[in-house]
Amino acid sequence: MKKIVLSLIVFLFASFGSKAQVQVADIFSDNMVLQRNMDVNIWGTAAPGEQLVLNFNGQNQKTKANKQGKWSVVLNPMKAGGPFDLTINGAKKLVLKNILIGDVWVCSGQSNMEMRVSETYNAEEEISKGNYPEIRFFTVPRNVSNVPVEKMPNTSWKVCTPETVKNFSAVGFYFARDLQAEIDVPIGLINASWGGTHVETWTSKEFMSKVPKYESIGERIDKYNREEIALQKKKELMNKLGVLPEEEIGLKHAWMSPETDYTSWKMIQLPNMWEHVGYNELNGVVWFTREFEITAKDLDNDATLFLGKIDDSDITWINGQQVGSMDMSWNIEREYSIPKALLKPGINTVTVRVDDTGGGGGFSADPNNFKIQTGLVDIPLAGAWKFQIDKIYETFNATPNDVPSLLYNGMIHPIIPYGIKGALWYQGESNTPRSKEYEITFPNMITNWRANWKQGDFPFLFVQLANFKEPYNEPQEDDWAELRETQTKTLSLKNTGMAVSIDIGDAKDIHPKNKQDVGNRLMIASLKVAYGKEVVHSGPIYKSMEIDGNKAVVCFDHIGSGLLVKNKFGHINEFEIAGADKKFYKAKAIVVGDKVLVWSDAVNKPIAVRFGWSSNPDGFNLYNKEGLPASPFRTDDWKGITDGKSFEDWSY
Repeated sequence: MKKIVLSLIVFLFASFGSKAQVQVADIFSDNMVLQRNMDVNIWGTAAPGEQLVLNFNGQNQKTKANKQGKWSVVLNPMKAGGPFDLTINGAKKLVLKNILIGDVWVCSGQSNMEMRVSETYNAEEEISKGNYPEIRFFTVPRNVSNVPVEKMPNTSWKVCTPETVKNFSAVGFYFARDLQAEIDVPIGLINASWGGTHVETWTSKEFMSKVPKYESIGERIDKYNREEIALQKKKELMNKLGVLPEEEIGLKHAWMSPETDYTSWKMIQLPNMWEHVGYNELNGVVWFTREFEITAKDLDNDATLFLGKIDDSDITWINGQQVGSMDMSWNIEREYSIPKALLKPGINTVTVRVDDTGGGGGFSADPNNFKIQTGLVDIPLAGAWKFQIDKIYETFNATPNDVPSLLYNGMIHPIIPYGIKGALWYQGESNTPRSKEYEITFPNMITNWRANWKQGDFPFLFVQLANFKEPYNEPQEDDWAELRETQTKTLSLKNTGMAVSIDIGDAKDIHPKNKQDVGNRLMIASLKVAYGKEVVHSGPIYKSMEIDGNKAVVCFDHIGSGLLVKNKFGHINEFEIAGADKKFYKAKAIVVGDKVLVWSDAVNKPIAVRFGWSSNPDGFNLYNKEGLPASPFRTDDWKGITDGKSFEDWSY
């Protein structure tokens, strides 16, 4: 009995000692970069009342853990340099090694910030050259919370090597690489990003409550319950489907066979992501099939099946015979060869088994390129397909957009007040349905971060949305154009800069692979905004317009050493002009000195001009001579298609 009691006492003391051991907050680790030239906060936990001495780079700072076991110290400003070790002496000794002093940037936003180096142009070459020992990475783990959290488990700073760089934010890395070449100091990057997220989830409850129509949102945030939300999502999907199949039977029962009875299958319009047609929270195996007709004269050659991108995996059959498959390849176009022997005159079938493990599921192809090509004729496949759900994965989880503030609490709060030089931001695609409101919510988030970091109006650099979607034939209203306008207006905030990417996107891919130019343009903006260098840091931005007869004369800021038109005839594309009827027509435009002259034979008395006003102004060709693109703009303030739209009725 005595041995048992003694063992229990030893265990309790050992447990207490373990819990009381001095620790730093999770943002601190070996290989980190501390911000130069400013007071640097270091904080952590220890036993209540424990006396601590922190030694770093010639500084000795004393502190004591409070009654809750929390402690903090402030290091005096330091010049760039290193590496150094940080030692904390208390009841036990803690040492962090290989620490540099330089500039630290927070990289945040949605999937275009999250996109990895391995997914960009020339990835293999970029990765092979990715040995930069004075660039360091920290990735904040994904976390959803309706209350501010402190912990970020299983995280640490990484030195930039070919092995570590491949999975880090491409925009962040290319920015840091180019910046270090300019300023020659260590660079630290903290990546806190999550694809598909709204700006509201990156904003604190306090600041979201300041936005018109969101004054009472705090109550919804407080009542948010992850388990209840997951159950509600499951019930909603069950109500829509009637049953949630748990065991896959499609392969066993050969649903790819043309002999299958498809009469009970539901209908869906493809190409489409199934979330876009009401099947939210559906993760699992779904089968799709449709018939197509081909004539005997079109069977002389092999054919090619074009299905675009499928999220995530697929197996594809023609007339019951497999012609292709890809595993976990959501970002790769499906182009499968069809041997002519598989096809027959008359009715044929194409069947696709899609396996989606999370996020969006289905087909994201261009409808015009969703087809079978025989060499003689294109057989369109866009339109009605039949589909059947084969298996549902139990992945009904909380998501970052359920209510505001979830990612601010779970991913931004834990890194405050780590010393930073500034922030890089690439987000907005998910806010385009309510672009006008972004004029308030985006600056509100920037102000929120600056207020809570308590480092003044630190530099905040962001990427204007790239060109995407099929281009228009005629002028029309556009929510992506409206969001770009709100991003440009955000430049009115002090110490902000914008990288325009209107010319380096991809009509068919919301995640364009050219992140090198994005990172470089952010770097150029930083030279002016963050480092005060006298450089041309922006492309032309609309300044003013005058009417001269039947022509509009447009002036720009940031023209650098002059306007440049990438057209051998000097014609500027993507201008539109309107009169009092507010109807826009495609316009002619040329550079005259440092101004642009705009006109159309269809408009005798112009009153408004627009430039690049579409999701994808694919004829874009206006720059300054420093090579930076002009930002899209409009001179009118007429009501847009997102005016008055908000997300006040949150789903949960």
